[in-house]
Amino acid sequence: MKILFLVPYPSEGASNRIRVEQFIPYLNSAGIVTRVRPFVNKKFYEVLYLPKHYMKKIFWFSLCTFNRILDIARAIKYDVIFIHREAYPLGGAIIESILHMMGKPIVYDFDDAIYLPNTSEHNVYIERLKNPRKTERIIKMANLVIAGNGYLKKYAEHYSANVHIIPSSVDTARYTHPVMPGSDDKVVIGWIGSDTTKRFLRVIKEALEELSGRYPKMFLKVVGASPFNSKLPNVINKRWAMEDEITDLQSFDIGVMPMPNNEWTRGKCGFKALLYMSCGVPVVAANAGVNAEIIKDGDNGFLASNTREWIKKLTILIEDKELRRKMGDRGRQTVERLYSVKSNAPKFVALVSGIAKSDSKEVSG
Repeated sequence: MKILFLVPYPSEGASNRIRVEQFIPYLNSAGIVTRVRPFVNKKFYEVLYLPKHYMKKIFWFSLCTFNRILDIARAIKYDVIFIHREAYPLGGAIIESILHMMGKPIVYDFDDAIYLPNTSEHNVYIERLKNPRKTERIIKMANLVIAGNGYLKKYAEHYSANVHIIPSSVDTARYTHPVMPGSDDKVVIGWIGSDTTKRFLRVIKEALEELSGRYPKMFLKVVGASPFNSKLPNVINKRWAMEDEITDLQSFDIGVMPMPNNEWTRGKCGFKALLYMSCGVPVVAANAGVNAEIIKDGDNGFLASNTREWIKKLTILIEDKELRRKMGDRGRQTVERLYSVKSNAPKFVALVSGIAKSDSKEVSG
């Protein structure tokens, strides 16, 4: 069996690294031949979320479009087409429709409420060229739909009778507790993300400013976004790099996942919290969406719904190092049991390989 994966980004893009690339070794071990074809190449990704660079973006977008068209011809050699999020970022489901007309069984995977408008602030000029409603069309064409959480599954079930949940999963063999304990004389509150989600830090800006007045050795470390400007005295801004991601996570004493509670965030799959937890970092997360399923408040992490709760729960963890350790351990156990690649890979392999087998039976029948 041969499967062609059409994904939006190279390995630097967290979404398809989490939803696709981590499972490739398990598919290969099952005798399945795979090829992953990102739309955005590495050079394009380097400038994609930067302000300006318009000519570079136009050049790389044009080249990547040409390569995606070639992927239609490449698809002839494959038994199954696996599409993560979308095959092409602009317009309708044209490429998906062509593949469907070719008679290729399609597996569709999504991990965000991408049927809603949402564009990076550095690429707002392309928003009118995007078509979020094509998600509905792709789901209707797919033989199998994999959703990242129950909220997304409920949406997909309006258009497909074959929808399954596979949560975003962490490779717990790589993401582990730090070798060395954190410093005793300071507490690092950490956040990892991108410019797309950095605005969510505003949710806890007031809480952090109040806490910084109480705890002069409290630091905020922001990884992966442009500098976070605030009144906080101790802010560490660091660019994200794949080779540094694990050590950055391990440098946190507390991990935070703030976000508003709305239709877009209810589609989120809680991966930021899962990353913290996998590294034994206690998490305080917004009481929104799937976070309330992952985190049992006061046991393997804390949930917060407003500024006072953020202050209260961060205070508890700042002042109690032993609780941080215990809560971090329980968080790690949760990930190992329910949200690890190891625990979810068998279902992923069974679902994807089953589509090709069922399709071949229909053809022979």
